[in-house]
Amino acid sequence: MCDGTHTWERSFPATVQRLLIRRSHIALLAVLVLCFPAAALASLKGGSADEGVADARVAPPAFEQTSANFRALVADVAGDIRAREAERVKRKQREKREEFAELPGGVSIETLEAIAECESGGDPTIVSSDGSYRGKYQFSVSTWETVGGSGDPAAAPEAEQDYRAALLYAQSGSSPWPVCGL
Repeated sequence: MCDGTHTWERSFPATVQRLLIRRSHIALLAVLVLCFPAAALASLKGGSADEGVADARVAPPAFEQTSANFRALVADVAGDIRAREAERVKRKQREKREEFAELPGGVSIETLEAIAECESGGDPTIVSSDGSYRGKYQFSVSTWETVGGSGDPAAAPEAEQDYRAALLYAQSGSSPWPVCGL
């Protein structure tokens, strides 16, 4: 260090030192530094810099990958929800069958389901267009009351409607449902 030169000056070739000293050549040095990596990469492949760039593929934008991942996640969650709902429906049907295993008068749940499907499509909240018949089995209010029901049949729980329909079927057979009775 006693010769007056700095350590970095001894490590660079003389040409680079001259370019760094002359500020007018800094732009040329920047271009060389920026172009060198592309040329070096192309030479590793055995071609020119243009060939290396021509073979390059454009990566998809990050938001496209993120949205694809999000869509896949939504599809998975929706599938899980559908599976849980299907299991819940099966469990509910199984519980209903167990609950009504012993219906009044020996009425089978299959008979009741057939009547309900014909009368209301199985909807326990449906009301006829004129309001006279209500619920899953399309009870009139007076018939509902004769089998021990109170209030609006369409507002009663489905299990109660099933029970009251079984009572009615045990008392009167299929005559309360002239079109849908079996």
